[in-house]
Parts: sequence; structure tokens; C-alpha cells
Amino acid sequence: MNKGLFFSIFSGGILALILSSVFIVDERETALVLQFGQIKSVKEDPGLAFKLPFIQEVVKYDARIIALDTVPTEVTPSDDRRLVVDAFARYKISDVVQFRQAVGVGGLRAAEDRLEGILNPVIREVLGSEGVTSNTILSADRAELMARITRRARTLALPLGLEVVDVKLKQTNLPEQNLAATFSRMRAEREREAADEIARGKEAAQRLRAQADRTVVEIVSEATRKSEIVRGEADAETNAIFAKAFGVDPEFFNFYRSLNAYKIAFNGNNSTMVVRPDSEFFNYFKSDSGN
Repeated sequence: MNKGLFFSIFSGGILALILSSVFIVDERETALVLQFGQIKSVKEDPGLAFKLPFIQEVVKYDARIIALDTVPTEVTPSDDRRLVVDAFARYKISDVVQFRQAVGVGGLRAAEDRLEGILNPVIREVLGSEGVTSNTILSADRAELMARITRRARTLALPLGLEVVDVKLKQTNLPEQNLAATFSRMRAEREREAADEIARGKEAAQRLRAQADRTVVEIVSEATRKSEIVRGEADAETNAIFAKAFGVDPEFFNFYRSLNAYKIAFNGNNSTMVVRPDSEFFNYFKSDSGN
């Protein structure tokens, strides 16, 4: 055999042997070195690592936090108002050796199937426990319920080598068969509340209107009383002035009174008077000669 060819084959074999004994561990992964299915070592630090070529194999698992969407689950709270709960969980592989021993070659798919088999019963158990109503589940108080679910699921998932970080609700809906009845009840409640508000509004309007009418009557009455007082005082002052004028010059007072009488009598276009020519009414129309 040609020495050059032999050297090329030998060099290629050495290179292939070296390459098959070296592998890279990413910082987001944890690697297990297996030999005939048995765990020989765990590689958690990122970088180059080594194994026996052809005899040992490497299995890598994600070391990051992983999200799992659960199948929507129907729960029955203590008020018997059924709900369909859609939740999701976040978990990570906390013990890769225990994880491998628990799920074998099934990997994450098998682990998530078993984790979902833990989560759904725990969700039904906690949300259906005594004292938990549908209003509690739909309110901000459900944070404590989620914490209870997380603690319970975390305990049950430990044998799988998994750590449940948290469990959250994505949606909470009514079953399809209950939606129409619930919407009808909600509509009736809103209509009743609207009718109550309208009735209270009308009552308040009537009360305000009555109060305004009473205030108007009081103001008009007070204004009328004051105007009568002012009018009476003015009449009294007028009479006092007339009396004073009469006392000073009776003749001038009579003349002034006669002029006012003429003004009133001859006011308008159709005034008609029937009096004797020698009546006292025309005293100030006569001349000194009596004509």
C-alpha cells in the first residue's frame, strides 16, 4: 500500500476519533454522558467536554425555564358555577439525573405529559375546594389560589426532577351551555339596576323641583312683602308731603290737586265728561271776571 495513502487514512481515522470524543455544552443546556444507557457523568459548565468515542453518547437537555400550556380544564367552585380554566405553567429541569431516570428516552415530551397530568388535577382540587367561589377565581384574590396550586404542583413534580416555577391562569370562561343563561341573567340584572337608577333620578329630580318651587314662592312672597312695605312708606311720605304743602299754602295745594284731576280726567282720546259749567271742577278754568 502506498505510504501516502496509508498516512491519509490513518490521519483521517485519528481525526474522526478525536471529533467523536469531543462535544460542546451550550450555556443554555445540561448534558448527560451515557454508556450503554447508564449515566456516567453530568456536564453543566459550558464549553468543550470529552467522552469515550463510539461507546458513550451525549444527551442534552434545556436548562432554561420552559412554558407549558395546559389543556383547558372544567372546574366547579363551591358556588356550583362551573368554569373552564385555561392555565399555563413555567418549569425547569432542576435535577437532570433524576429527570432522565424518571422519563427515560421520552425526554421533554414525556415529562410534559406527566407534568400536565399533575397540574390539571391540582387546579381542579384547589379551585374546587371549600370557600372558593367563582367570584374569587375571577377577582384579584386568585393570586393566592395560584400560589397554592404552584406549591402543590411543585411538590408533586419533584420526583420527575422538575421544579415548577409558577402556575398562572390565562383565561377563565363559562362552559358553552351556560353562556346564554348567564348572559340573560346579567342582562336582567343590568336592566334592573338601570331601572333603579332611573327611579332614583326621577325621585331626586322631583325633590329638587319641589325645593326650587318652594324657594320661588318664598322669594316672591318676600319680594311682595318688601314692595308693599316700600309702597306703604312711599304713600305715607307722599301724604305727609301733601299735608305739609296744604298747611303752607292751601290755595296752591288745591290748584295742584285740580291739575292732577284734569290730567287724569282728560287722559286718552275718547274721554267723555258730563258736568255742569258752574261745577267746582272748573274753578281754575274761570277768569277773574267769572267767565
